[in-house]
Amino acid sequence: MSSFNRVILMGNITRDPELRYIPSGMAVSDVTVAVNDKRKNAKGEWVEETTFVDVTLWGRTAEVANEYLSKGSPIFIEGRLKLDQWEADGQKKYKLRVVCERMQMIGGRGGGQGPRGGGSRPAQQYDDSEAGSPDSGFSDEYSQPAGRGAPAGGPPADDIPF
Repeated sequence: MSSFNRVILMGNITRDPELRYIPSGMAVSDVTVAVNDKRKNAKGEWVEETTFVDVTLWGRTAEVANEYLSKGSPIFIEGRLKLDQWEADGQKKYKLRVVCERMQMIGGRGGGQGPRGGGSRPAQQYDDSEAGSPDSGFSDEYSQPAGRGAPAGGPPADDIPF
């Protein structure tokens, strides 16, 4: 039987990324993404539940995250689940995490310009795979930065919306 391992998250990072390099020289950074889910409970009241997901970024994506993201930054992540296993105090431990294959920074904040200064910038996408290539398995729709082109049946992207 075939399997499919794909995770898509949109949320805010909970702490500044910490960049490090493994002995081969490859950059790696671990972040935690807080994802909020709003739904009605059994009484019909809206409740919000936050899930914290550990994400590992590699290569140029890790370097970009370290340079431009800080605690609270909104982010879109696409990747795959990976199960880490280890033994501590004679007990086997397990932890799921997401290995990022594609990261997109969402929006910007007011204030300064440049790295970690916020500023207003368009969404930018960073990719650790060959997304959009004919044999990557991903459509070009997901390999383009958000906000490009017109929505289906909508006005052209450069048209004034009012």
